[in-house]
Amino acid sequence: MNDLIAILASVTVVSLIAFVGIIFTGLRESLLNRVTMVLVGFASGTLLGGAFLHLLPEALTPENDSTTVFLCVIVGIVSFFALEKFLYWRHCHERECPTHTFVYLNLIGDGIHNFIDGMVIAATFMFSFELGFATTLAVIFHEVPQELGDFGVLVYGGLSRKKALAFNFISAVTAILGALTTYFLAYLRSIETLLVPFAAGGFIYIAATDLMPELHKKAHASESLVQLIVILLGIGLMAFLKIALET
Repeated sequence: MNDLIAILASVTVVSLIAFVGIIFTGLRESLLNRVTMVLVGFASGTLLGGAFLHLLPEALTPENDSTTVFLCVIVGIVSFFALEKFLYWRHCHERECPTHTFVYLNLIGDGIHNFIDGMVIAATFMFSFELGFATTLAVIFHEVPQELGDFGVLVYGGLSRKKALAFNFISAVTAILGALTTYFLAYLRSIETLLVPFAAGGFIYIAATDLMPELHKKAHASESLVQLIVILLGIGLMAFLKIALET
């Protein structure tokens, strides 16, 4: 029971990080638009960095067949493509779509990622409290920049600031579901080997086909330079966290 309390406390704290975007809610509309574009670039970098530096290395273990792992990545990319096509048909009949489809894709991908985080936190706490606490800190350091980027993506995609915070939190709560699933149904732990590369495929698809093309709409040289810098910063931060958390 003590394990369950520690697990629930940890994943609740991790879920509340979704509200980190509240620091931007008081900005003027024009300033928010500029900040949002920077966050979109930053989110592109963190998604790519998260997929290639965190999720895929976690999936590519000696116990897992590499072909299966990359097949799951492909399934993730194709699945998110199919989801986007369906959501476009369902939500964007009008000439101007009020909410871009990548908003829903980002929420789905982030929800899967948070579900996995919850699974990992629960599993490590069940092994030892010290390891669970260290894992929770690692997840928190990883989630803060990602949630900041997610907030920018949701606002840029057409959601109001309040809705962006609310939907981002709903997506984050899946960490609690993942933790409870692992705690009560330990045999489902094997599902993680499929969910991790699937989520990586979703992150790659969102960054490469939805967010980066949005950045191309701002073609001014200075804006392009800023975009490149923040993408590299996003990737660099994920690389730094990867190195720092493994030493």
